Amino acid sequence: MSERGALRVRLDRLLREIAKFGLVGGVGLLVNMAAFNLVRHTTELPVVRASILATVIAIVCNYVGFRYFAYRDRDKSGRTRELTLFLLFSLAGLVIENGVLYAATYGFGWDTPLQSNVFKFSGIAVATLFRFWSYRTWVFRALPPDPDDEAVQTAEAILERAEALEGEPSRERERAAAPRHR
Repeated sequence: MSERGALRVRLDRLLREIAKFGLVGGVGLLVNMAAFNLVRHTTELPVVRASILATVIAIVCNYVGFRYFAYRDRDKSGRTRELTLFLLFSLAGLVIENGVLYAATYGFGWDTPLQSNVFKFSGIAVATLFRFWSYRTWVFRALPPDPDDEAVQTAEAILERAEALEGEPSRERERAAAPRHR
């Protein structure tokens, strides 16, 4: 497999991961917004407290979706560590998400149902970027590459070839690095 092919495989994996994350996140978004509006319109809770409660419900829903769907192929050996990190990063996302709503509601006085929903959604969007990065980097870590994987073998061959060329004169290095046509 060429370098371009290996890059294509990595890009395809990332796009599949983003799609799965988006699907779970979309369900979480629906749960979050539905719970927020239900609590907001059926109780006397202030807007930010209603939002925090809805966010907690969505966090539970999202963990199940991420662990058993989006990241089911990831390392499962340290569930306590995973859950602790998930909750820690989810709490940070909760602060980001509800900080936007808090600023809009109490800083600018934007508290109509439409404004609350717009800023709740905006907060979720900002927090989602943070959550995607933190979950994939720290919580649901990728397993070490399979040594039998063709892409891994290609990458290792490229690295070995580059290391072998380091000692050769530059013209030889260019000739050896040029693609070979059969």
